[in-house]
Amino acid sequence: MPAKSSTARGSSAKSRPAYKCAECGWTTAKWVGRCGECQAWGTVEEVGAVTVRTTTAAPVREPARPIAEVDVEAARATPTGVDEFDRVLGGGLVPGAVVLMAGEPGVGKSTLLLDAASRAAATGRTVLYVTAEESAAQVRLRAERIGALRPRLLLTSETDLATVLGHVEHSNPDLLVVDSVQTIASGEVDGAAGGVSQVREVAGALIGVAKRRALATLLVGHVTKDGSIAGPRTLEHLVDVVCQFEGERHSRLRLLRAVKNRYGPTDEVGCFELGEDGIVGLPDPSGLFVSGTPEPVAGTCVTVTLEGRRPLLAELQSLVSTDTTPGNARRVTSGLESSRMAMVLAVVQRRLGVALGNRDTFVATVGGVKLTEPSVDLAVALAVASAAKDRPIAAGTIALGEVGLAGEVRRVTGVPRRLSEAARLGFTTAIVPKGSLGDGAAPAGLRVHEVETLLDACVAARLVAS
Repeated sequence: MPAKSSTARGSSAKSRPAYKCAECGWTTAKWVGRCGECQAWGTVEEVGAVTVRTTTAAPVREPARPIAEVDVEAARATPTGVDEFDRVLGGGLVPGAVVLMAGEPGVGKSTLLLDAASRAAATGRTVLYVTAEESAAQVRLRAERIGALRPRLLLTSETDLATVLGHVEHSNPDLLVVDSVQTIASGEVDGAAGGVSQVREVAGALIGVAKRRALATLLVGHVTKDGSIAGPRTLEHLVDVVCQFEGERHSRLRLLRAVKNRYGPTDEVGCFELGEDGIVGLPDPSGLFVSGTPEPVAGTCVTVTLEGRRPLLAELQSLVSTDTTPGNARRVTSGLESSRMAMVLAVVQRRLGVALGNRDTFVATVGGVKLTEPSVDLAVALAVASAAKDRPIAAGTIALGEVGLAGEVRRVTGVPRRLSEAARLGFTTAIVPKGSLGDGAAPAGLRVHEVETLLDACVAARLVAS
């Protein structure tokens, strides 16, 4: 059999299809279900031969102007009527802005957007709500339950992209809500709804319409098991604002954070309470995380944490068993990082001489709030020491600061803002790291103890004699 010529082999290699990952650009000669570079599933697609195209200059429709002469009125935000939502967005919705709302199933994304759409329709604006996951009757029942029935709130149940764009042309809305971008498909693209190509096509078409018509658009997005937004990574780059809606199923508290925001800050947090009558903003949620017991109880300590720029009071509770347990004692935590708690317990045992090695220790937060800031270390240490000594901390006391392995108390950010919140809520004593106040004065009615070590903090909390 004659051997194939090198020309034949070269043409065969050129005609062989190539595959590329839509997330990171990794290429391979054959299709695989998982990218070998970024380990993402379902992102490897076939690509054609690369052709070089030359783009000629096109006539300019509008000449460039000095930046000081650009009209800024087109970028003014219009409030949605949901104060906590507006706080995160930076004042409201900008015409032509595209907002992607992501979160786990059942967290309340659709309820929040339906409430925002209803409030916008109540001001006289036309709102088009496109539901691709539920029937129109299901959404209508939810709207009736939360009091969101408005004459100018238009509702349609569609899963075809062309039909959705037709509804936009016909109704000419001022606000568009799409629930969700992963359940709408385009007939011009192969693949099922939710695939990488479909999500990219649907998002690109909706964003194009929003920019051309100066139409504010709210998109609902699904998340994967690890909490990241499903679909191609380019989806987050294309939209203007990416919001993450968080919350535990057993808790009514919901937190809204801006991961990306072209029109405002990304360090604001919106607090909501999800109930039977819908979702309600919480302008002052600190009371949810404090037990409010009339008398001080051993093993409890209050701290002030920062969620974005918002200070929130949170209570930590600890329980240390009185009986020693042979072998390894249990360490159970709820609302705190277990590794961080284990480190603080080791410091308490070594630097304060509190025997915890053979005693079960439990530490939890009130209200199901999750605390990840290092500033809660001091409150954890004081709560554990209080429980171990069975001596309560003085009423009206808060503690904040990072605890080092040497037993020192380190400074944290935003101390004046935290102290102002504590003073507003009636606390009278604060234990903070040394140098936290600087040249500033303490808030009126609040006595501040600046401490250098964990032992000094225990003296200030009256857990040990001075």
